[in-house]
Amino acid sequence: MATTQAGSLRLTQYAHGGGCACKIPAGELEQIVAGLHGSIPAPSAEVIVGLDDGDDAAAVRVADGLAAISTADFFTPVVDDPLAWGRIAAANALSDVYAMGGTPVMAINLVGWPRDVLPIELLTEVLRGGLEVATEASCPVIGGHSIDNPEPIYGMAVTGTADPDRLLRNDAAAPGLPISLTKPLGLGILNNHHKSTGTMHDEAVAVMTTLNRNASQAALAAGVRAATDVTGFGLLGHLYKMCRASDVAAVIDAAAVPYVAGAREALAAGHVPGGSRRNLEWVRPHLLAEDVSEEELILLADAQTSGGLLVVGEVPGAPVVGETVAAGSLGAGVRVQVR
Repeated sequence: MATTQAGSLRLTQYAHGGGCACKIPAGELEQIVAGLHGSIPAPSAEVIVGLDDGDDAAAVRVADGLAAISTADFFTPVVDDPLAWGRIAAANALSDVYAMGGTPVMAINLVGWPRDVLPIELLTEVLRGGLEVATEASCPVIGGHSIDNPEPIYGMAVTGTADPDRLLRNDAAAPGLPISLTKPLGLGILNNHHKSTGTMHDEAVAVMTTLNRNASQAALAAGVRAATDVTGFGLLGHLYKMCRASDVAAVIDAAAVPYVAGAREALAAGHVPGGSRRNLEWVRPHLLAEDVSEEELILLADAQTSGGLLVVGEVPGAPVVGETVAAGSLGAGVRVQVR
């Protein structure tokens, strides 16, 4: 870990929140889009994945054996280093395509910048970071859109392709399967600690800038059908959404879940994003966790930025953190049990 030098400009201080913890809460978001279902005009291409189950991206069939995947993701600074922020935001945006089992083929930048407050040179570094990660993904970045904005914002809209018969989706989970997690948790808590203290968590940055490409390819090779990435709604929130879409329940072994070094210490010091607390309150009515501490539940609900894939199936090299079980086996309704 390294601490930001005194007197240096800190990007995180120009935003009210950071990373995917800035998301509109899951419950509110579902209310917002609820009225849109059925209001979409007749499509010119077959919609394979749309609004219904809160998947990571939209998918349409454009030809036999070919689906187009489309997504957009952006957020305020999660770290003070502009190059690192650009890399994290790009990896996070590309992740939605990987979470669907797709391959990114092009991206465009999405930028909001307080041009009278922050130097333009910093924005150049942000865009350079995004380009570096997109290049690693063999995904060209072609233009974009920018606005003058009170808070700095950066992300990407990404287009990808996939085999429509091998999409990884929220509604395809079956009971009796292991649940794998391909990146450790605790990123939201550590980012909150960084914003408050200036302490840079190198391992957290490394996790956030790692592409989910290899995990996606491994899941497809293993015959997995259901997956999502763990971002702003935390492991519990994203798992609950998958269980609800698939009409299954799930059991999580809290002791098997990996965390980035320092996450528990930062939590004990009180560094918890508001988004993580909102996640837990949203999923709590569907949660069975009698013997699990509130601190452990906060960790499991922690709002991640550019987190890993949550996979219903076994992924080589990834820890198994639980299993799916039949709907109703844990009580009425869709339930997630933590033990």
